[in-house]
Amino acid sequence: MTQPRIEIFTTRTCPFCIRAKQLLNQKGLSYEETDVGADPSLRDAMTRRAGKRSVPQIFVGDFHVGGCDELYAMERAGKLDPLVKGAA
Repeated sequence: MTQPRIEIFTTRTCPFCIRAKQLLNQKGLSYEETDVGADPSLRDAMTRRAGKRSVPQIFVGDFHVGGCDELYAMERAGKLDPLVKGAA
């Protein structure tokens, strides 16, 4: 089974973005990163999709995980692995 598409919207200097990517990397997950810091239109598109302007905003398939805290909460609750394996 293939991993669902993981998207993470970030800015270069955001410590929460760095932490979120560290967890994804640690789990060996591939993801598409979009830096919204230099392009207001990208941030606007992210905000319309996520309902929030803060970064990171993380999506697994069509599911909006949220930010770094939500990603780590899913990991602690054992919900991240089923989601990235496409079982959620």
